[in-house]
Amino acid sequence: MTEHRGNPFDLTGRLAVVTGSSRGIGQAICVALARAGADILGVSTGRSGDDVETERAVRQHGRRFEHLGCDLGNRDELYRLVSDLRGWDRAPDILVNNAGVIRRAPIHEHSDEDWDTVMSVNLDATFLLSREIGKSMIARGEGKIIFVASVLSFQGGLNVPGYAASKGAITNLVRAFANEWAGKGVNVNAVAPGYVATDNTQALQADEVRSAELLARVPAGRWGHPDEIANPVVFLASDAARFVHGSILTVDGGWLGR
Repeated sequence: MTEHRGNPFDLTGRLAVVTGSSRGIGQAICVALARAGADILGVSTGRSGDDVETERAVRQHGRRFEHLGCDLGNRDELYRLVSDLRGWDRAPDILVNNAGVIRRAPIHEHSDEDWDTVMSVNLDATFLLSREIGKSMIARGEGKIIFVASVLSFQGGLNVPGYAASKGAITNLVRAFANEWAGKGVNVNAVAPGYVATDNTQALQADEVRSAELLARVPAGRWGHPDEIANPVVFLASDAARFVHGSILTVDGGWLGR
């Protein structure tokens, strides 16, 4: 890759695939990447009002948005998505593995079904998409893959054993990819959000006691906002992060430092 000239954060002309694009952090990532100049392929289970809102917000920044439906927990649908992406008019420059699910239950009540659901979406799908989309990046000698990990990549949490296990595995998966692909021009990194106000944390936000306990430990003293995760993703997707490989960037209001 030649030395970058101009604004290293400019993503004009780049095509980004973002999973879990319909709402929350995924929607914010789509908008932030579009603001930086990227066109967006948004992946979610089915087109909904939230997907329409994501498209509207992306197009407000003058960028292209296309929705691709896929149940990431279904292996057949996942390979159909890969096939669709291979037939696109250009190969993706950026992949953001944002989609994730969480199932809350004490360990002794955490079912096989919940475990399998969480692992299939949070870990299996991210590995498969990164492997398949990364092949074209390797062929071109450049590309950016960003995983969304979690502060529970480093901690066990409470009542979310499958989620914690999947996010812990993500950290070493990022490093494994980086070890093999950094020398091929492909940057593989992750952001690790702390407690962010999204649908996934609605139960915690609604629990006044638990919410107060959590925020008492956050030095910033508040819940994070989705755009506060999205902007660091733009950094990792940009030429400003060309020498960043295998890193897990925590965006947690200071949670892990407490």
